Amino acid sequence: MKKILGGVIAFIVVIAIGIAASSMAKPKNTAITVTGAVGGGKENFLADPDVLAILHDKYNINLKVDNWSNNKLIKDPIETNEKQSYDFVFFSDERFYEYYKKPAAQGEAPRQRVLKSQIVLSTPIVVYSWDSICDVLMSKGIVEKSGDTYYIADMPAVLSYIENNTKWSDIGIKDIYGKINIASTDPVTSSPGATYYGLLASIMNEGYVDESNIDNVLPKLKDFYKLSGFMNNTPADLFDLYLRMGKGAYPMIVDYEKSIIDFANSNPDGFSKVKEKIRILYPNPTIWNSHCIMSFTDAGTSYVDALTDPEIQKIAWEKYGFRTGVVGGEYDVKSVPVLGIPQEITSVTKGLQKEIYDEIIEALKN
Repeated sequence: MKKILGGVIAFIVVIAIGIAASSMAKPKNTAITVTGAVGGGKENFLADPDVLAILHDKYNINLKVDNWSNNKLIKDPIETNEKQSYDFVFFSDERFYEYYKKPAAQGEAPRQRVLKSQIVLSTPIVVYSWDSICDVLMSKGIVEKSGDTYYIADMPAVLSYIENNTKWSDIGIKDIYGKINIASTDPVTSSPGATYYGLLASIMNEGYVDESNIDNVLPKLKDFYKLSGFMNNTPADLFDLYLRMGKGAYPMIVDYEKSIIDFANSNPDGFSKVKEKIRILYPNPTIWNSHCIMSFTDAGTSYVDALTDPEIQKIAWEKYGFRTGVVGGEYDVKSVPVLGIPQEITSVTKGLQKEIYDEIIEALKN
């Protein structure tokens, strides 16, 4: 009996060893390399080690991206250096994303067949200023505070100051020299600047701007552009100058909401020195800058789907300041180290079509 029992045990052990060996020898799912053509403004997020690890470990995706300008993405053949098609394209501005859905114009490369598309990352335009300036604007009813959030309730009044060459001293701010202005990046060369001028066009027209009324707004925009003086081409440079040189040199600038969240996380010591003085002012209305993705292959679609992963979206918001998912639903403003960020952005004007932006930019060039 003992011999029989011993034989059974030995047999079971042999089978268990065989199963274990078979399991160890069985290859894991091979990760696929997904290649994309990507517009700017999200490089650090896409290259984040934690995001890349989630893509690899949960979705068997290795990501490879090539940087493109938005204009090239809609005009040139979207091909790698090896003349192969990309798996996806990731625009940094919704106007180019919507334009790509239209038939190619003369001189443009044929459109690729889109398998899946969606808005992935968004951030609103805001105005960055300083505590003492904000206090004066509040006393004049131009800025209002709700909870911890500051809103520019009367944008036309601010634009009127600029258009009429009003000095800071004229509104009671004696320690700032010169005329009232909101510094921005150049709309002719910079996506944030163009988005801001799209917002200005809507405010100046008291509503949406299209082909039927753009001619009424262009002269005002051109005059405003002339008054703006020197402009930076890079939003990161403008935001850095705002923080480094202070309210005397940069009393107010226009930039994205995400910039301050990104800065607070990447430079906590620097943020601690200015956080009590800076003011984030939300224009009423504001305008969204949205990063939109399109897949051309099944591999690209897998990447699009992976970007909805809750862990990835959490990193996008808490570390880089990109709002994700449904409005107010996929992020918690209490999870970022910046006070005054509203849970929802409710007063928003619609972004303009690319053709309207093209008319604005061409007018400003001339």
